[in-house]
Amino acid sequence: MLASAKFQSFTTVPNAEWYFAQGLNVIIGENGLGKSHVLKAIYALMKAQTGKSGEISKAFLEKAYADKLIGVLRPETIGRLVKRKQGRDRCEITLTMSDPQKSCAIGFATNAKSQVEVILAPKDYLELSPVYLPTRELITLCPWFVPLFDNYHLEFEETWRDTVSLLGSPSVKGARETMVKRLLDPLEKAMGGKVTVDAQTGRFYLQVASGRMEMPLVAEGMRKVAMLARLISAGVLLEQGFLFWDEPETNLNPKLIKTVAESILHLASTGIQIFIATHSLFLLRELEMLSGSKVYKSLPCRYFALNNAESGVTLEQGNQLDDLQTLVLLDEELAQSDRFLDEEME
Repeated sequence: MLASAKFQSFTTVPNAEWYFAQGLNVIIGENGLGKSHVLKAIYALMKAQTGKSGEISKAFLEKAYADKLIGVLRPETIGRLVKRKQGRDRCEITLTMSDPQKSCAIGFATNAKSQVEVILAPKDYLELSPVYLPTRELITLCPWFVPLFDNYHLEFEETWRDTVSLLGSPSVKGARETMVKRLLDPLEKAMGGKVTVDAQTGRFYLQVASGRMEMPLVAEGMRKVAMLARLISAGVLLEQGFLFWDEPETNLNPKLIKTVAESILHLASTGIQIFIATHSLFLLRELEMLSGSKVYKSLPCRYFALNNAESGVTLEQGNQLDDLQTLVLLDEELAQSDRFLDEEME
């Protein structure tokens, strides 16, 4: 589990330590304040130390961390990720895991090109790969995107390549199928069918009562649900993993948002640590209500708010949504209600 992350002079992100819950973590804020940068930075560092075995060398990590940060965030050089100001500055990022053997810390200066300094090297690799879901669906990129990305210089985030490769994993069999079925049932009900893959072409379809429908013909919001369903059926989102999801609400109607919110809480209750960035008050309220229900009341949750102040971006955090003093989302929602009532009275 990721216990905390500390950022110093990283893009627009405030200099602070973020303390995470082992269940659900929700980052709230307006556009441009650094929500996505937080998710991507943590994901990149964790991904760089995943899926390998043997002794970890600092030389390997210096390049691996830098390559992944550049691939995920797409700066021209690693130094471009340092907070913009006059003169030279230095960025530091620290990830503290519940297992100290897997904690790490890196640093790099404004003039750094393609390598970071490893301040604290993990002594062990992470067993399970983190999963990153961007704002758009990726299921229609299967199976052609991975070989295209690997063989040509493309201006796409590396998270797309990572996730598309996971979507192509085979479905689980055996004891885990029961858990998968419980997680899939509400998603398949919302889609009105099951996600299937053609064994020869690797293309995905939505299997409904009248036949199968090509994924590009399915509404984009439904394709995001299909992407989540596919990752669950492949066993990627099961037991002690990490899920980073940027704006899950994008292109979803309120009914689908409710289904996705329920799935997020259900996944978190199985042992997956989840990190979400959103500026949807509807999703936020849905998650808050569900987390307070009898089913999920014992699930640890944590809320973070990024706010734009005169001195720069500030961070608030707490175990309850009510712990956050400044919620621009709520302020704007109330202001809209006031405008609506004013127009009705005129």
